[in-house]
Amino acid sequence: MICTAIEDFAAALPRTGGLAGLDLGTKTIGVAVSDGLRSVASPLLVIRREKFTLDAQALLKITTERALVGIVLGLPFNMDGSEGPRAQSTRAFARNLERLTPLPIAFWDERLSTVAAERALLEGDTSRKRRAEVIDQVAAGYILQGALDRLRYLAG
Repeated sequence: MICTAIEDFAAALPRTGGLAGLDLGTKTIGVAVSDGLRSVASPLLVIRREKFTLDAQALLKITTERALVGIVLGLPFNMDGSEGPRAQSTRAFARNLERLTPLPIAFWDERLSTVAAERALLEGDTSRKRRAEVIDQVAAGYILQGALDRLRYLAG
């Protein structure tokens, strides 16, 4: 079930249970997960994209193994708020994923998440090679944390 608003996503979720956050790139998918109380997002891994079926299999394996209850997809709006080809591609990915899982799926504005992730990694004195390896999962963590903060605000 794709939830168009974060409020609908909140209503579709059980009281507890972790969420997955995804930063969908053309070559990789950054994956982050939250704790069961949904307070902290942690970068998990990067999936090298192959084809949708294999990508979805890898993602759903993570949701099953970790008993996750929802998925947050970063939606790459343009800086002016419009949607370009990458946002359309993300929406198509969500529609295809929706057919394979009963988990609710939400979108979260991912503008500047990669910039924030890069800045955090630079501040942490992470080597260029290591930054390239983890940037997508750290960006996924930023996306998921933004959604978690909003969900907590809605619940409060």
